[in-house]
Amino acid sequence: MAASIDLTGKVAIVTGASRGIGEAIARAFAASGAKVVLAARKIEGLRPVADSIGGDALALAAHTGKEADCQALVAQAVERFGKVDVLVNNAATNPYFGPMIDVGEGAWDKTFEVNLKGYFFMCREVVRHLRARANKDGDVGGSLINVASVAGLTASPLQGVYAMTKAAVVSMTKTLAYELAANKIRVNAIAPGFVDTRFAGAILENEALLDEVIRRTPQRRYAVPDEIAGGALYLASDAASFVTGHTLVIDGGLTI
Repeated sequence: MAASIDLTGKVAIVTGASRGIGEAIARAFAASGAKVVLAARKIEGLRPVADSIGGDALALAAHTGKEADCQALVAQAVERFGKVDVLVNNAATNPYFGPMIDVGEGAWDKTFEVNLKGYFFMCREVVRHLRARANKDGDVGGSLINVASVAGLTASPLQGVYAMTKAAVVSMTKTLAYELAANKIRVNAIAPGFVDTRFAGAILENEALLDEVIRRTPQRRYAVPDEIAGGALYLASDAASFVTGHTLVIDGGLTI
């Protein structure tokens, strides 16, 4: 099989696609030929992105921490495009920034609901769809991509609960990759380092913290969303046909 980054004929769901890394991934997929379903909690932020991509993009509101919303999202994607081949779990939240010992239960629950339950619910719904297609049409395969974080790979002061969810995402990715390999479904994760997004505002707005991140990064800079999108594009494509259970770290050398 020749290595190819072409996603022509593929249908992808990207959550958290109204801005930042999710938007960049959705645009990269569409530019490579995929039909893209963009999801986020608020439809208002999605519509301009979908409109700028064009007719092969569909914007749908969904709270992925709610199982019923995940079921509806996959069903609507299939209704519009006939199938789903690729899932990118990117929607995330980090409502608490401070010492882990002081986190409130509400912030804890919200972080786990979106960052972990949401990823699992979406994976499960897409897997159910892929298995149903396989039962009807033979092995079809698929690619599930979970956006984790380097915060889940190292100690992460002031982001401890967020980091726990991302460590769990890496573990979930490995187990699902093992369990789903027989279905020709690949499951991988991406662990970005520091990226210039609104999500990273707590660090971007703190000069001392930002200087420390840059000091610890060998490339002496932070990333922009398009630099993370390239990793997702690779993992979604046939060029990564023998890659599963892997966490692709994209961090400018931060974790080395």
